[in-house]
Amino acid sequence: MLSDPVDLNVPQVGDLAISLFIPGDSGALTTHATGLHTTYISKAGDFTSAPAIEDATTSRSWYWISSVDVMAPSEAAAIVTFGDSITDGATSTVDADRSWPAFLAARLAANPATAKLAVLNEGISGNRLLRDNAGQNALARLDRDVLSQPAVKWMTLLEGINDIGRATGPGAPATEAVTSAELIGAMRQIIERAHAHGVKVIGCTLTPYLGATYYSEAGEAMRQEVNRWIRTGGAFDAVVDFEAVVRDPSNPKQFRPDFNERDHLHPNDAGYKAMAEAFDLGIFGGKTVSASASSR
Repeated sequence: MLSDPVDLNVPQVGDLAISLFIPGDSGALTTHATGLHTTYISKAGDFTSAPAIEDATTSRSWYWISSVDVMAPSEAAAIVTFGDSITDGATSTVDADRSWPAFLAARLAANPATAKLAVLNEGISGNRLLRDNAGQNALARLDRDVLSQPAVKWMTLLEGINDIGRATGPGAPATEAVTSAELIGAMRQIIERAHAHGVKVIGCTLTPYLGATYYSEAGEAMRQEVNRWIRTGGAFDAVVDFEAVVRDPSNPKQFRPDFNERDHLHPNDAGYKAMAEAFDLGIFGGKTVSASASSR
């Protein structure tokens, strides 16, 4: 369903609150489980015009709303961050905009050369490249979540760690088996499909995961092989080396201790900030240069 337009000024990197009234049984909900912002659920009644909802039940998920489009100058464009929980922002501080896409959006907005670029976070916690798990797999949802977005010119790709962990972790069933070649093949397909729509693709190296519940040495070898291809394969329009900025120098298989949140898979706020700062804004036309990013 589409809403009629609303005449409202929306500031850059600002918060937009949307109130909905459901007069009857809503039926099944569409949900973004890792919304990372507080949703207030009222008791029975229409409170959409109220400045606050008293005695509300709260949730950290989003419901129903999938996107908000805004009018923008003709030179404005969108960057879609496509990935799993690490892009979604899992374990970052709630109500604080501390995911790496949020940090990147703030950097872009603060830089005059990139201030008209928007960041659309299309990360889904648990998502995989090749198999459905949390949401459709990346190949299946690419058209809906990336290619059909208005004015999209760039996308980032950070996916594959869930494929690796579920295929190689302790007790992984044979039905979950996957190879590095299959993961690389999926990435190649995403690149080709994006290029066919005029969208450039930034490859992001897979971050360390030693200590995560589904870690294995076989999976680590696969992660390293995929990362070598991302860095040297020449298929991406640019590469941002997330692994290089978050790994522990004394043990590159794991996160830096000061970046590890609690599960050895997702970084904390400081780690997410470091990931956003790894982008060379020159990729998008800005002037900031980072040694951890390269483009062609």
